[in-house]
Amino acid sequence: MTERTTVLACIDGSSFTGAVIDYSAWVAYTVNAPLRLLNNIERGRMPSSDLSGSIGLGAREELLDELVELESRRSKILMEQGRIMLTHATERACDFGVAGIESLQQHGDLTDSLIDMEHEIRVLVVGIRGEGHEDREKGIGAQLETIIRALHRPILVVNRPFDSAPQRMMLAYDGSEASRKALNMIISSPLYQEMECHVVHVNNNAEEAQALLAQASSELQAAGLQATTETLTGDVVPALLEYQHDHQIELTVMGAFGHNRLRELLFGSLTAKMLVQSKVPLLLLR
Repeated sequence: MTERTTVLACIDGSSFTGAVIDYSAWVAYTVNAPLRLLNNIERGRMPSSDLSGSIGLGAREELLDELVELESRRSKILMEQGRIMLTHATERACDFGVAGIESLQQHGDLTDSLIDMEHEIRVLVVGIRGEGHEDREKGIGAQLETIIRALHRPILVVNRPFDSAPQRMMLAYDGSEASRKALNMIISSPLYQEMECHVVHVNNNAEEAQALLAQASSELQAAGLQATTETLTGDVVPALLEYQHDHQIELTVMGAFGHNRLRELLFGSLTAKMLVQSKVPLLLLR
């Protein structure tokens, strides 16, 4: 398989699994790329083997043997459950007309698994929350930020069901390296060719904002793409969310997590706030 060709979808049985399958199949079909469906089984947390201070040696060894057997049974059940999910996911993705679909089951840490496959990933598609965090009505999954920070590939974060192919997209553009990557991706990828494109910039300095948007618009026009540009004012996240709502945006594209961890610690991450508050899927680039 050549590098950076695969649309990779993480399938875990959460309530977002169906949407992850649908969005990943739509992306794979539109860009004419193979689709890989990944079911990753993380190892259960085992109690410490140092139990000598609380129970006797014989009882400790017997308990550890039982725990090992329990983990083995758990793993077998999860593997069978995962195989069933992958079978259904493959059938569902086939309905989109995807040419090549591969299913894969792996054990271990999800982030490590994705890093190992990073060179093959064209787009990663994940749900906003995994199966282990279904009790959170809002918020993001425990591993999502780690994955976004670890990978340097486009990541589509799905937070609602797939009804139809998105018709309107918004690029949150600030001139940063990540947002320029996003602009170049929009220009070069067939995924966005049929979408109504909105390029927005939040800045209270109108002159600076207009110059930045004019440059982005010029590059899009040179590639044969038309875009609506808009300068927004005020706080970044509320401004983006309001525009998203008012213009019925169905996909938001933006850069993810800057390098200034201290600033993010003090003021909160723009990316995390958008992930929590956005009502439409986010395509993130680093």
